[in-house]
Amino acid sequence: MLQPLKIGKIIVNPPVFLAPMAGYTDSATRTICRHFGCGAVLTELTNAAGLFHNSAPTWHLLTSSDAERPVGAHIYGTDENILAKAVELINKTNRFDFIDLNCGCPVRKIIRKGAGAALIKNPEKIFKLVRAMSQSSSIPITVKTRIGDRPDKKNALEIAAAVKEGGGYALFLHARYTSAKHAGTAHWDVLAEVSEKNILPVIGNGGIYTAYDVFQMIKETGVNGVMIGRAAIGNPWIFQNIISLAQTEKYQYHSLADHKKIIMLHLKKLLELKKTEPRYKNKNPLIVEHAAILHFRAHLYRYLAGFKSWANLRRELNSLKTIKELSSLVCLLYTS
Repeated sequence: MLQPLKIGKIIVNPPVFLAPMAGYTDSATRTICRHFGCGAVLTELTNAAGLFHNSAPTWHLLTSSDAERPVGAHIYGTDENILAKAVELINKTNRFDFIDLNCGCPVRKIIRKGAGAALIKNPEKIFKLVRAMSQSSSIPITVKTRIGDRPDKKNALEIAAAVKEGGGYALFLHARYTSAKHAGTAHWDVLAEVSEKNILPVIGNGGIYTAYDVFQMIKETGVNGVMIGRAAIGNPWIFQNIISLAQTEKYQYHSLADHKKIIMLHLKKLLELKKTEPRYKNKNPLIVEHAAILHFRAHLYRYLAGFKSWANLRRELNSLKTIKELSSLVCLLYTS
């Protein structure tokens, strides 16, 4: 059931992607997920205008390494010329395998700019943006969007056609309406409708909670690939289990020692990344370390959510300032 997916010249195998999530899917997270078998990853949402104006904090969001490849640069914007220029700049880095245009983010500050999910209402605009990007790029352009603005405004097929006509190579389709944000039922039936038309490759997103759900989505909808978001945070082993299910029809369980090892490895990679962030360059190492821990808390909540003593100890996380202190807390959970 897991057939390799070709997007331009790149092969994504397995056809399973890590969804772009602001504040979560930085280089550290992406590297960990690729280590466990994720087929391809995308950066956090990045403002094309910031890239065009050479904003250091914006370019930092596109920090990546060869260990992440294939990796896509996930950007947003509404100006054809600025998007085209941003694409040219991204191409010049030679660090990315495809560039993805966000047409589905429901965050208010993005929508107010006319970007993200605001574009769902205007497939013609999406066509123009994709065309401008495609004409400026030597690597594939893809689009991430939703099935419609609200249930009575379903237009995923029109968007798929617009992306195809504009020169796009694939569609990442979140099976929820903008009005639902990230809650409620994921409408896999709409994924099936779009996939059946075979306009272009469709990667389904939404309603994935376990490795098993990946196979169910493919079976029920016929999508060409699957994108996983929140289910992968604190659980990069989900990608390992997808591969294991495909090969042996069994889950591959990891040890507590491996669990702790990955937590500390993830934090170490995040610390190294934080050192390169513009606002922390040349700062006191203790300040940078504390910043990394503050950033890592959201991940740690998910990594340790199933531990029996976590509810009693999680309040202590707010007072941690060093990796040594965090490591001691994690060790305490393992022995309690």
